[in-house]
Amino acid sequence: MLMSEYHDWAKRLVDWTVQYYEGLRERPVRSPAQPGDTLHQLPLAPPETGEDMAEIFKDFERIVPEGMTHWQHPRFFAYFPANTTPPSLLAEQLVSAIAAQCMLWQTSPAANEMETRMVEWMRQALGLPENLRGVIHDSASSATLAAVLTMRERALDWAGIKSGAAGQGQPRIYASAQTHSSIDKAVWIAGIGQDNLIKIETDGNWSMKPDALAAQIKSDRATGYLPAGIVACTGGTSIGACDRIDAIMDIAETEGLYVHVDAAWAGSAMICEEQRVHWRGVERADSIVFNPHKWLGAQFDCSIQFLRHPEEQVRTLGLRPDYLETLGQDEIVNYSEWTVPLGRRFRALKLWFLIRSYGLEGLRERIRNHIAWAKLAEQRIAALPGFTITSNSRFSLFSFRWEPEGRDGDEASMALLEAINDDGRIYLTQTKHRGDFVIRFQVGQFETRREDVETAIAVIEEISTRI
Repeated sequence: MLMSEYHDWAKRLVDWTVQYYEGLRERPVRSPAQPGDTLHQLPLAPPETGEDMAEIFKDFERIVPEGMTHWQHPRFFAYFPANTTPPSLLAEQLVSAIAAQCMLWQTSPAANEMETRMVEWMRQALGLPENLRGVIHDSASSATLAAVLTMRERALDWAGIKSGAAGQGQPRIYASAQTHSSIDKAVWIAGIGQDNLIKIETDGNWSMKPDALAAQIKSDRATGYLPAGIVACTGGTSIGACDRIDAIMDIAETEGLYVHVDAAWAGSAMICEEQRVHWRGVERADSIVFNPHKWLGAQFDCSIQFLRHPEEQVRTLGLRPDYLETLGQDEIVNYSEWTVPLGRRFRALKLWFLIRSYGLEGLRERIRNHIAWAKLAEQRIAALPGFTITSNSRFSLFSFRWEPEGRDGDEASMALLEAINDDGRIYLTQTKHRGDFVIRFQVGQFETRREDVETAIAVIEEISTRI
C-alpha cells in the first residue's frame, strides 16, 4: 500500500469508527460467537501474493465486529471497564503514526519527558505527596511484578539478581484474599512460590486484619522465613474490598517491610477528594499502582506506578549495556530501567490529550455519577422479589444473588446471569463471595448514562420474572 492509498483508507476507517460508536447501543454487548466461529472463517494458509485492501476491509466488517464483545458499549457492566475516549483515540492514532520505540530518552525525548510530566499531573490529581515519582507500565500486572521483584531483592539485599535466590533466605509476601490474581502470578514469576504468598484473614468489612498480619510476620520470623513485603488492595476486583492502609503501614514500618498498594481500578476515583478516605495512609506506601485505562478513559494500555524510592526498583530492574548508553548524558532518566520490558510505547500522549480535553472536573463528574448510579441500582435490585445484595456498593461496584423460593441460589443465579448475557442488552459477570455464586454489577463505562443503568435494572427484573 502506498501512503496516498493510506490517506483514503484512513478517512474511511474514521468514518467506520464514528458509525461503530453511534451504533453500539443497537449491538448485543457480549459477542454471540461460539468457540471456533472466527477461526473457521479464516483461511488455513497465508496468501502468497498481496490482496487488495478493499477485500481485506470487507472481510474485517464481515468477521470481526460480530466476533467481539463490545467493551465500549454504554451498557457494559461486567468486569471493570477498559475505557477509551475520542481524545484518547486520536492520541493513539498519532502514536501509531509516529511508531516510536520509547525505550530510552534519546530514542524518544518528547515521549520520555511527557511521561515524567503526565505522571506528575496524575500524582497531583490523586492528592499524593510530592516525594512520589512514577512510571507508566502496560498494566497493573507488570507494575505489581516489578514491586514484588523489588520486595524480594530488598529483603535479600539485592543478592538475588547477582547470585540467584537459591540458597538465600526464603522470602514471604503477605496479602489479603481479596487481592487480584496478578499478585499470585507475580509471586510465581519472582521465584518466591505460591506457598510463600500468605493470604491474611479478613474482617467483617473484608479488609485484611492488621493483628493477624502482625502475628503471621512474627511467627514466620521465628520459624526462619524472611518477610519481604505486603500487598494491600484498594478496590479489590471481586467486591471492591479496601484494606486499612494506615494500619498496615504501621506494621510494615515496624517490621521494615516494603508495601505495594494495588488500586488498579479504584485509584481513579481518588481524583474525587471525598473518596480518599478509602486509602488513608497510602502516602506512606513504597509503591502504588492504578490504571487510567480502566475508569478515566485513557485507552488500554496505560498503568501508572508511583514509587517512594524509585532507585530501589531501578536497582532491581535496571540494566544499561554499552549500546543503550546516552553519550554525554549520565543523569538522563530512561524509564525502561524502571520496568521489566525494554521496549516501551508512547503512552503518555493519550493522558495529555485526555486530561486537557475533559479537565479534572469533567472526569470527576463522570466518576461521581457512576458511583451514584451504582447505589441507585443496588437499592432497586434489592427491592426485587428473591434478590439479595451480597456486598454493598463500594465505589461503583456491588454484588447480588437471586434466590427465588424453592430454587438453589447458585443454580438460579447462574441461570439468570446466562439469560441476561444471552439477551444481549446488558453484560454482567460473576464472582464467588463467602463461597456463594454472586453476580457483580459495576458502573464505569465512559459513555454510560443514567438511562443505561435504568435499562439494566429493568432487564434484570424482566428476565428474572420470565425464567
